[in-house]
Amino acid sequence: MTEPGKLNKASRPNKSSKANKSNVRKNGLYPEISDELSALMRTGWADTEQRDLRPAEQSPHAAHRRAALSALFPGERLVIPSGKLKIRSNDSHYPFRPYSAYVHMTGDQARDCALVLEPRAGGDGHDAHLYQLPRDSRDSDEFWTGMTAELWMGRRRSLAESELLLGLPCRDVRDAPAELAASPDVPTRIVRGHDPALEAAVATDEERDAELEEALSGLRLVKDDWEIGELRKAVDSTVHGFTDVVRELATAVATSERWIEGTFFRRARLEGNHIGYGSICAAGEHATIMHWQDNDGPVRPGELLLLDAGVETHTLYTADVTRTLPIDGTFTPLQRKIYDAVFEAQEAGIAAVKPGAAYRDFHDAAQRYLAHKLVEWGLLGGDPEQVFELALQRRFTMAGTGHMLGLDVHDCAQARTEEYVGGVLEAGMVLTVEPGLYFQPDDLTVPEEYRGIGVRIEDDILVTADGNENLSAGLPRGAAAVEAWMSGLAGDR
Repeated sequence: MTEPGKLNKASRPNKSSKANKSNVRKNGLYPEISDELSALMRTGWADTEQRDLRPAEQSPHAAHRRAALSALFPGERLVIPSGKLKIRSNDSHYPFRPYSAYVHMTGDQARDCALVLEPRAGGDGHDAHLYQLPRDSRDSDEFWTGMTAELWMGRRRSLAESELLLGLPCRDVRDAPAELAASPDVPTRIVRGHDPALEAAVATDEERDAELEEALSGLRLVKDDWEIGELRKAVDSTVHGFTDVVRELATAVATSERWIEGTFFRRARLEGNHIGYGSICAAGEHATIMHWQDNDGPVRPGELLLLDAGVETHTLYTADVTRTLPIDGTFTPLQRKIYDAVFEAQEAGIAAVKPGAAYRDFHDAAQRYLAHKLVEWGLLGGDPEQVFELALQRRFTMAGTGHMLGLDVHDCAQARTEEYVGGVLEAGMVLTVEPGLYFQPDDLTVPEEYRGIGVRIEDDILVTADGNENLSAGLPRGAAAVEAWMSGLAGDR
């Protein structure tokens, strides 16, 4: 005999419903669910509904953004998915991060959702609602079986809770495909690439859908006051992370770039949501690799550390800051010469950031300065202005001098070219200014002592009504200031 509720091999349980069968993992130790277990799991749970939630701080700002989007597409239905989980292997998923435009328009970060703007009759604006995945019912086995069940993945908000928090009517996303397909005559645009089921439910045109994504990206070019506040938080935490790294450089020397990566990551998780992008912890000749992220090399005194990292806030806004540091605390004469040139180029770039200026002005100012320096040093020949016009300095500067910043580290990347790179700066825009010089270890066109040196200095710049503000000014930039800062922190160890 077996004890009540227990089974022996001779008395297998009745198989559960088809839905439960689909949630049973292949090669799992429990291939079936007994009726007794199913009944046990469905009883005895407290009511955890949160009925006193107040609207999120971002809620009114998101409403203004939706109104701006509505004005761009009168008479059309707009569908903006949040995205879905991606499987890493078997029942393990990659960390989920929602589509940035969905976050911008809702303030929400949930998966398996969609914002829908339905056109009102007569074309007078839109009514917005959210499709969201509700809480798993305790009246079935769904809440504790399967890879995305709440007892595995964590509690979700109920639809009523989301309505209180986000200020939007909410519906069950499982009904979304049928409901969207039920009105095929409504002109519809959807952001593609985030929810195949929703894409299949609506008849849209790929080019028109791309215009929606373009508009969503463009609406993030000018930040509101709330967003600027979030970026200040991101930068402040990033300053703390850089300070942590300098304090622990001695340990990094005894280990590797991985220690630097982990040190900054600890601060990002402590004060924010995550890192805003893969940290670049590039010591020695790795500093010449623009997006070095293996971070597994040695950290040697006498060489430079290029640290490019940013903390992402809990609301998903990220900083993006770079400092190039002498690992033993003091620049060599050649390192300082190169560093000073990059610093002066950055100064020229930052000075060009102001309302009414062409977006390209800061890039051109920094690149022109470096072109002149490279000719002065004899590393490039000819007239410096012609070198600049032909962009020959790119052999050593590689990339553009900056980009927009916000919810994405390269924010607004899908905006219309004439509004972004071909546009004009406005108060409220936030961008990076990050010139650099990179002398590859195998570059035979430069003297041997230059080879393997990479320097980049990057700051996050807010365009203000009368010029600009360096949000990351809390980190020293000039060579002497960097050395003094590092020396002071060394005394704290």
